[in-house]
Amino acid sequence: MENKYSLKDKVIVVTGGTGILGNSFVNGIVEAGGTVGILGRNEAVANERAEVINKNGGKAIALVADVLDEKELIAAKNLMWDTFGRLDGLVNGAGGNMPQGVLQPDEDIFKMNLDGMKKVMELNLWGTLLPTQIFGEAIARTGKGSIVNISSMNSKRAVTKVLGYNIGKAAVDCYNQWFAVELANRYGDAIRMNALAPGFFLTEQNRNLLTKPEGGYTPRGESVIRNTPFKRFGHPDELIGALVWLLSDASAFVTGSMICVDGGFSIFSGV
Repeated sequence: MENKYSLKDKVIVVTGGTGILGNSFVNGIVEAGGTVGILGRNEAVANERAEVINKNGGKAIALVADVLDEKELIAAKNLMWDTFGRLDGLVNGAGGNMPQGVLQPDEDIFKMNLDGMKKVMELNLWGTLLPTQIFGEAIARTGKGSIVNISSMNSKRAVTKVLGYNIGKAAVDCYNQWFAVELANRYGDAIRMNALAPGFFLTEQNRNLLTKPEGGYTPRGESVIRNTPFKRFGHPDELIGALVWLLSDASAFVTGSMICVDGGFSIFSGV
């Protein structure tokens, strides 16, 4: 019987592949039989991760590029195509927040750092849209594939302090639905787009916001845990199952969807 959950013979690029969540995405794809392009700005980490995968019998290549740099993305796409001759999937894992995109409670709301908010918004929206434009062309040339965007709990609910991130991820959700329809209009069911919406996972970007250096949670971290029915943060590897499903043929009739992996955060009223 054919295993529709397998990614065997599929070639997939992961942007943000040098990050914490990106590492789980990359390893999950390889474990499911896929070949992966690890795209990020950190050349040393990308090379190290690719080397480990190749030594252990998998197939991976490092792609050094900024998701906001079109020329670098085109060079990465060409390297993937020249190496593997096809592209079956894209995971838009790059994104996140920046210190200049945070509004503290004691700051004047009418004097917030708008340039900082804009940079965060652009990273999350254009850092999703640009790679799709470039790698999506290679997927269309291959003839069939799946694109997975990374949404967030911030996209549907107001999460304090991080306005730029909220706006960026809300825009990603809008783009996810719009582009999925346009892909279907042009390619039928051959090219799909969906989104994965993680709950709260500890990364280098949010660790100091949610946890204390000496251990335990910050007041913000406590608020997150209180509003998460599972009463814990997620582990990056807990995103793998949903990601592999969306990339695989098992989700062949799924497009424009947002899959929450959040310990119940998105459905809990707090009461």
